[in-house]
Amino acid sequence: MSAQSSSTSSKEFIALMAMVMSLMALAIDAMLPALSAIGTSLNVQDPNDNQLVISSVFLGMSLGLMLYGPISDAYGRKKSIYLGVFIFLIGDLISLFAQDFSLMILGRLLQGFGAAACRVVSIAMIRDRFSGKEMASVMSLIMMTFIMVPALAPSLGQAILLFAPWQGIFVLLFVFALSAMVWLHFRQAETLAHKNRIAFSYKNVKAGVLETVCHPVARPYTLAGGIMFGSFVGYLSSAQQIFQVQYLSGDMFAIYFGLLALALGLASFSNSKLVHKFSMESLCRVAVSLLSVISLMFFAYAYAHAGKPPFIAFMLYMALTFFCFGILFGNFNTLAVHPLGHIAGVANSVISMVSTFISVLIGALIGQLYDGTILPLVLGFMGCGVLTLVIVMRVPKQT
Repeated sequence: MSAQSSSTSSKEFIALMAMVMSLMALAIDAMLPALSAIGTSLNVQDPNDNQLVISSVFLGMSLGLMLYGPISDAYGRKKSIYLGVFIFLIGDLISLFAQDFSLMILGRLLQGFGAAACRVVSIAMIRDRFSGKEMASVMSLIMMTFIMVPALAPSLGQAILLFAPWQGIFVLLFVFALSAMVWLHFRQAETLAHKNRIAFSYKNVKAGVLETVCHPVARPYTLAGGIMFGSFVGYLSSAQQIFQVQYLSGDMFAIYFGLLALALGLASFSNSKLVHKFSMESLCRVAVSLLSVISLMFFAYAYAHAGKPPFIAFMLYMALTFFCFGILFGNFNTLAVHPLGHIAGVANSVISMVSTFISVLIGALIGQLYDGTILPLVLGFMGCGVLTLVIVMRVPKQT
């Protein structure tokens, strides 16, 4: 079957986009069980510095997001993804053969910079084919499939560590990225018609950036998404220490991490149905309100237990929090990019870059505040939730 005729299956498109978007998640979550081993191997002195293996990927992604949208608007979606994955593979090889921590971080930065294409361009491809509630439903289904990667990735990383050193995880990333590109090349047609392409020029990019950052709906939802995702990055940065150091979960860390990721998948599936009955704006307001209230209550509970509440209570709280995240992530991105479909590539680059940069700063702060208790993390969820609620309540209604 030719590539041009292969874009007719929505189910295959959803699965392919989920795999492409999952490259970033796999590059992050598969590493979590190996953070201590990497730190020991590369002579890292402060255990909190191991978090840089995670946060550096997000930083690299935030730097790369602005590049791929304009390129995809000018030269097509697929070529932009090819470029990004090529850069990702270079970064993967640098980290694979790193002999010191600085070189490891350089490779991770390049991995994030390259994987940015998978995030921004895949969403532009989805916007090329769908809009409105249909786009929100498709995004939720993609997120549901996509969530299986972070659910399974720590287990994959843990399994590799049983038979090979931490370098084996980078081999997995290399094979995964190549496989996704082979599938994309042979089974998915280009979604951006030549007549809809925008010449790559400073003037056009500047116009797209200004339209995006000044849009009364795109701007606040971009900020809201960045703030909420920041608290999630804080969780990713400190998850290994919380589970394996504070709660002594050992090899069960991968299982517990995966169970929480499944809560995101369940929420994404529910959201794909709910958006046909309720507005995305209403769903976001309810989810962020619930997250804020739950976090406030659990912070008081955790404080009463000196920041170390029973593990089952922590897991229940995190499952509820992740369910709220599953409602928010897809809807925030859809609400931000939807009114800018005519410049989907540039718009999604700006939206993704701004939201990711915000999330990196917030997430790194929350992670570095880890003090052997869960209090910084819960406080981060609560603070980000309240600030996000203030923002979304002030967004003008779309007509």
